[in-house]
Amino acid sequence: MAPPQGQMRPGRQLAVLGLIFVVLYLLVFFSGTGNLPFAKRVEPKLGLDLVGGTRVTLTATNPNGTAPQASQLEQARQIIDDRVNGLGVTEAEVVTEGNQNIVVSLAGKNDDRLKDIGEPAELRFRKVLKVTNGAAVTPPTATPTPTASGSAPPSTPPASEPAATDPTTAPPAGSESATPAPTASATPPPSHPELITQVKEKVGDSVYAQAEALTEPVDTSADPAAAQTYEKFGDLTPAEAAALPVPMQFNVPTINCDQLNDRAAGSIREPNQQAVACEGSTKYLLDVAKVQGTDVKDASAVLENGSDWAVSLDFTGSGESKWTALTREAYNNEGSACDASALGDQQHCLVAVVLDNKVISAPQILGVLSKGSQITGSFSQVQARELASKLKYGALPLTFNASEAQTISATLGTEHLKAGLLAAGVGMLLVIIYAFFYYRLLGTVIFLSLILSGLLVFGALIVLGRQIGFTLTLAGIAGLIVSLGVAADSFVIYFERLKDEIRDGRSPRSAVPRAWARARRTIISANAISIMAAVVLYVVSVGTVKGFAFALGLATILDLMVVFLFRHPIMTMFANTRAFLSPKVSGLGRVLQRDTETPATTRNPRAKEA
Repeated sequence: MAPPQGQMRPGRQLAVLGLIFVVLYLLVFFSGTGNLPFAKRVEPKLGLDLVGGTRVTLTATNPNGTAPQASQLEQARQIIDDRVNGLGVTEAEVVTEGNQNIVVSLAGKNDDRLKDIGEPAELRFRKVLKVTNGAAVTPPTATPTPTASGSAPPSTPPASEPAATDPTTAPPAGSESATPAPTASATPPPSHPELITQVKEKVGDSVYAQAEALTEPVDTSADPAAAQTYEKFGDLTPAEAAALPVPMQFNVPTINCDQLNDRAAGSIREPNQQAVACEGSTKYLLDVAKVQGTDVKDASAVLENGSDWAVSLDFTGSGESKWTALTREAYNNEGSACDASALGDQQHCLVAVVLDNKVISAPQILGVLSKGSQITGSFSQVQARELASKLKYGALPLTFNASEAQTISATLGTEHLKAGLLAAGVGMLLVIIYAFFYYRLLGTVIFLSLILSGLLVFGALIVLGRQIGFTLTLAGIAGLIVSLGVAADSFVIYFERLKDEIRDGRSPRSAVPRAWARARRTIISANAISIMAAVVLYVVSVGTVKGFAFALGLATILDLMVVFLFRHPIMTMFANTRAFLSPKVSGLGRVLQRDTETPATTRNPRAKEA
């Protein structure tokens, strides 16, 4: 049996619903809005098919230049899809095209998140062996010696001064041989013979051989002539610089960090070889990678000291052992422990965090570490999250080049948006017209419920778009339209149950709580089935279908909230009004008239039996 009507306190439920509205719209107007104008504060995040966006075509190749296998391309597509959607329901489209391309489409103009989406994101932890200056070196220029009269000397050098020699044909003074025998470590990799040939043509065979014989970085401040000797190395392309042996990349002073940072993705991906990489204008000679990205179990963006963003890393079981061994090796520094007083002097105390071709951070190790670590740097919140997403979802099995990038017009999307909103408006209007025609006063309950549900959904779309990146597409609008049918079903169930209770002989006032008690189970079951269907569809689907499922599930949950916090309390309040008892006004006219005209013994068989 239902509880007596006097125990129902509709004001409490309505107060809870009002509090939910206040909190939701405070988030809409004051959460993450900055200095946005009012129109932007109340605008949900729209998808590619509605507002246009950016589309990038990534062309995949294996490191040896061959076409990728289908399994590799699909694995790369899944990783890229995880990266793009790692921050929430962004509904990016990531599809394969042909046997070599992956096409990524994301809503919004000038979206920088797609620029680096095809990078390998290979994380390496390497001990720093040596450090030198990697800034671009400007060779000294000869200054003319003025004559006694102050005029410039003739263009031909005087006999007492040696003529300038071509650095490509003459070795610097003090060298034992113009062409020293190359060492075994300077043999160019077999995969780069053409690039090495190009380098020798640019700088000259003798200068190349001389650079090849260097064992320490050249200090141009102590030897200004070296800058002129190795000047042409500064003109090498990033691909040519990447083809050089590791010692040459580090020791030649005119090979600068700009060249090294612009090397193709994956240029130093081999973990068992030493490498050269930069942080700012500092050039590092790095040991083999003894801890790799595959040893990282999880990565997340964290806020340090209230304002600095960093990426926190958790290692796997074997990864923690490797990390401990690496920090112990760096800290011991060949028998001399590092300490804070020697910062900057003990280069072997540094461990570089290398992402692809660049050093993200190179902290000094002041103790043996056995737990996780953090990657620090001048990160913004967006940069920290993107880096954590790359590290969390792993390295790409292929190397990608952005072969095409284009901006998609929003003209067609605007038409889709207008059509979708028109369809939603027409659907809601038809439901309201039918409700007022068939239920009259009860139609007011339907109308107000739909308005409240719509406001809740609208506010939730805005907040979710800011917090988790939910993007409303045309498919999402279709999900919201379908949810109108689910909401209408719950009305019909309740009101028809109310009529059945009146037919059984109960008064309209007493029929309301009884009808609610019996209809509630059916309403919950029907909505639960819709929610479960939306969850299953969201889990197994991809792309815009996922957005349809998310929107349908969200609207159904919010409608269920309105049923409990508004519809039942407002019906309890209407049951105490005279209009509710009027057959012409309440919408229960036929049932109430039949109840009035039919004898009591017929209306209530149980009374006759009694």
